[in-house]
Amino acid sequence: MAIGVAAVVVMVSMGRGAQKRVLDMIHEMGTNLIVVNAGKVTLVGGRERQSSIVTTLRPADADAILDKCPSVVEAAPEINRKMNIRWGSENMMTDIVGITPAAFEIRNIEIETGRHFDAVENNTAQRVAIVGAVIVEKLFNHEDPIGHQIRIGLAPFDVVGVMKEKGVDANGVDRDDRILIPINTAMRRLVRTIYIQKIHIQVANSGQLRQAEMEIRDLLRERHRLRDKPDDFTIQNQITLIQTERESARSLTLLVGSVAAISLLVGGIGILAVMLTACRERRREIGLRRAIGARRRDIRTQFLLESLIIAGLGGFFGVVVGMLVTVFASRLGGWAAIESWDATSVGLILSVLVGLIFGIYPALKASTLEPIEALRSE
Repeated sequence: MAIGVAAVVVMVSMGRGAQKRVLDMIHEMGTNLIVVNAGKVTLVGGRERQSSIVTTLRPADADAILDKCPSVVEAAPEINRKMNIRWGSENMMTDIVGITPAAFEIRNIEIETGRHFDAVENNTAQRVAIVGAVIVEKLFNHEDPIGHQIRIGLAPFDVVGVMKEKGVDANGVDRDDRILIPINTAMRRLVRTIYIQKIHIQVANSGQLRQAEMEIRDLLRERHRLRDKPDDFTIQNQITLIQTERESARSLTLLVGSVAAISLLVGGIGILAVMLTACRERRREIGLRRAIGARRRDIRTQFLLESLIIAGLGGFFGVVVGMLVTVFASRLGGWAAIESWDATSVGLILSVLVGLIFGIYPALKASTLEPIEALRSE
């Protein structure tokens, strides 16, 4: 009983903590956000997986979305490549992300020190860069990078800013292990390409996300001349991501419920065995009580109460153990955990119900013993 209840408390608390963390990450990505990815992107284990490389998504698509979709208030194309960077004798591999100045607001990217790059620097493809905290730590050894020049590939870039730490996103990508540069600089001077990987789009309000998604799909299908062909892009919005996360949480809840049900069933069988043994070993006690006036109802009540006490104690100790394990695992592993009082209450109620159900048969069996036969037993 204790193991079953503890399993419920631990798994639900840790599951809700993980769910809250992912939902926070989704909201940190930006407000009222839609993301258009090039090609087919699916969610595997809650993380994005791109099945192919598609070259049809262009920066002009972002401009068209902003101009022709009434629900859209801002759009920012993005290109991403993993490249080698150097400063002095130090070098490392990191993500180089080309964005427009509009992406800072859309993606909630904040600057710790230094400054953003502006539209003029983007339009003229200036070699300026904003680095993340991991770059400051590993490449610059915690030295202030502002004003220093780094090399991305073979091209020199001036560091003009440092991003605030944001940690790992919902896809498992470290948002501090990257460098932001103007998208025109990335496309013209680094990777020399004409296509992009995604577009981040901000909608006026969350109630227009579905409408904006339909407008964007119709526009891109027309621009890409798809006609009867399937989409060569994938549109995701925050509502879809949140629903996916909630579906994952429901699946986890069902799994936890199955584990807990098995544990509680085993505990119930244990209570049944204990109470049947008690009924057999306490026949003389039952006969004596019946002989001095106890009714069958009194015997049933006695054995049911004993069964409930056993189950209740198991549930109580399960709750205590579950809460202690949750706190210990949370602190040891650095995981978020939310104490679930409703799961605790359900665990206790279930343990009492199991004790009641599996205690009925031994109680009935004890109450049917005849006083004379019970007193004769040894």
